[in-house]
Amino acid sequence: MASTSRKRTGRGRGRGRGRGSGSSSLPPPPSTLPLIIEEFFIVVYEDPLVKKELPKKFADYLDGKEPAKVYLRAADCGPRLWTVEVLFDGQGRMYLDKGWEKFAIAHGVDFGWFVHFKYEGDDVLTVKVFDGTMCRRYYYSDDEDTDDESDDDVKPCIHPL
Repeated sequence: MASTSRKRTGRGRGRGRGRGSGSSSLPPPPSTLPLIIEEFFIVVYEDPLVKKELPKKFADYLDGKEPAKVYLRAADCGPRLWTVEVLFDGQGRMYLDKGWEKFAIAHGVDFGWFVHFKYEGDDVLTVKVFDGTMCRRYYYSDDEDTDDESDDDVKPCIHPL
């Protein structure tokens, strides 16, 4: 039997993956990327109206520029900003405190719900609320007033269902 030899031409499997080319299209490893925490969520396990602890990584991200208050904006509830005081406990934990209760009541936040936050800079957090069925709640507001500090009452956003 005669043996046939085939000459490889570089085609087929592995084409385009050249060895030792010195260039890579892969992103740098995570340890070399800057830490940017702009989105996170909390799960409401305890009383929805009491202060809420935010993730430690987010508190660490704000290290050195801890705000005394933040402004919450419901993603679909108009331009209204909810002023919420922030507490730092000196051990790296950050809490939404005074003002959170009004926001939670107005949006009907309850046990087992997820609250998603996106940090927009300038101490503003855009908020999306997901109910116990893990479905997002959409809200609208007929209130054009964006300064809630003068309001003693809670003007709720309205869930359309």
